[in-house]
Amino acid sequence: MTNYLKYRIYEILPGALVWSALLAGFVLSFVQPLWVIFFIILFDLYWVFRVVYFMFYLALSWRSYQMTIRTQWMKKVESLGAKTDEYVHCIFLPVYNEDEQVVRATLEALMRSTFPSQRMIIVLAGEERQREHFMSFAPALQKTFEHFFYSFILTVHPAGLVGEIPGKGSNLHHAGHEAKRWLDGRHISYEKVIVSAFDIDTIVHPEYFACLTYLYGNHPNPTHASFQPVALYNNNIWESAAPLRIMAFGTTFYMLFAFARPELLVTFSSHSMSFKALVDVGFWQKNIVSEDSRIFFQCWLHYGGDYHVVPMYLPVSMDTVSDPVFKKSLVNLYKQQRRWAWGVEHIPFLLWHLPRHPEISFFKRLHRLWSQWEGKFSWCTTSIFIIIFGRLPLIVAGDEVRATVLFQNTPHILEWLLVVSMGGLVVSMILSMRLLPRPPQAASRFAWGYMVLQWILVPISLIFFSALPAIDATTRLMFGRYLGFNVSQKKRAAHHATTQLSTPL
Repeated sequence: MTNYLKYRIYEILPGALVWSALLAGFVLSFVQPLWVIFFIILFDLYWVFRVVYFMFYLALSWRSYQMTIRTQWMKKVESLGAKTDEYVHCIFLPVYNEDEQVVRATLEALMRSTFPSQRMIIVLAGEERQREHFMSFAPALQKTFEHFFYSFILTVHPAGLVGEIPGKGSNLHHAGHEAKRWLDGRHISYEKVIVSAFDIDTIVHPEYFACLTYLYGNHPNPTHASFQPVALYNNNIWESAAPLRIMAFGTTFYMLFAFARPELLVTFSSHSMSFKALVDVGFWQKNIVSEDSRIFFQCWLHYGGDYHVVPMYLPVSMDTVSDPVFKKSLVNLYKQQRRWAWGVEHIPFLLWHLPRHPEISFFKRLHRLWSQWEGKFSWCTTSIFIIIFGRLPLIVAGDEVRATVLFQNTPHILEWLLVVSMGGLVVSMILSMRLLPRPPQAASRFAWGYMVLQWILVPISLIFFSALPAIDATTRLMFGRYLGFNVSQKKRAAHHATTQLSTPL
């Protein structure tokens, strides 16, 4: 068997498992409805326990989050003394077609950091495919801001390089090599350079780099760790459609839940790490979509499993994929969720590489593979099992099945389980209100009420903007229809031109 064929089989497996489960649930709903009813009751019971489990860890992380955002991290950095004086932050900001005001707001937020901006290197990374757009504002921003930072570097990623796909990963890969040449020319130690790879719309908390410096300086082996902040999508939350807000809060709450279980945490979106680790693994992979999480697996495998993610309970705020046209917002959301679900490509990557790393214990390898596979499988199937298969056999069952005690009691059992699981929804709704920034002056007086009522759309959002995009991504991988990098549209109203990170109420 050729290596290509073997890898293709690995790519087929996640989708084959998802479709086998979905087709089995559909067929058995007609052929053996009692089997499906019994399975759904057990499955719903299992998810009630998962909801309780989720709420418990979410509460732990929420407490840590509240404590962290109230801490004056720069004072803690100063308490370390000379230990952190040589640290420099290198901040990568890849740009494609974003407006100048989005880039400017990100740079202004960096300047407002309590950590000295004179110890920050800005790498503003444009694309050859959008050179005219990039050069229309990048040199002017460089001239305006370069005096506030250690250095302000502009890079342009060439188009059409062999072995690449156009996207953020290949841009970062090129920019990383450019930064390496700059550092080498000044003989700056890689161990003293802390990298942050941000989406261009990222508005950092003022204490972000102070907190990061403190965690890095106090870590026993900082070059073997990534540092993950909490992702908020508050920059334009008030002007976004309800489905976008629901999915944005869902992402934030899942991250907080995962923070309480850091042994399985993987980097996502904006994150930070050591420049030495980047050099050791050859920078971000340039031929994949999910470079933000793949960089973790690159490091984890390279260091024989001796690599982990440190939760940073400080927020960075980004944009939802909102558009003035409602339909386009929904399309953007679907494409964004599909791109995130394309992280399913890590499963064949792990299946291929894990047997080649016997220095990592079998349990650690199995645990890491299981967490990825189970997570992607659940993403595709859970809401469909609960919302659709929980009702389908009750609708299509024949008279003989309807006469059984199990059938007659199932609606009451499912209703009770639904009421219990609603606790997770109520908690999410309450916490979402705490995370919201203050509404703009132009907002409707009923805006807060809409933020509460939007949660009734959760079942619809889970099907159309979570399960379906995940199934789409998994199916594309199964058939070898590889997903290119879809750039999420970042548009803000004029009053967001100088967006500041929102402080939770």
